[in-house]
Amino acid sequence: MAKTSEIREHMEVIASCGKHVGVVDQVDGDRIKLTKNDPEASKEHHYIPVGWVGRVDRQVHLTKNSEDVFENWQHEPVIS
Repeated sequence: MAKTSEIREHMEVIASCGKHVGVVDQVDGDRIKLTKNDPEASKEHHYIPVGWVGRVDRQVHLTKNSEDVFENWQHEPVIS
């Protein structure tokens, strides 16, 4: 698993199938917060576990395919 210190703001996030799934907004503890301005994001932040990261180079490469990512990512917390 990649170190969270290697993950930087604005890095592209790629699923194991090669599909773009988002762009890093920030690392938030054990989760990666994705930007809400990405076409895949539907204008809201999504969170994925750092445990899904297989490796980091110029991009963040996940061990999950895009279908799994889209089905299992978390939506931004609702603040009431």
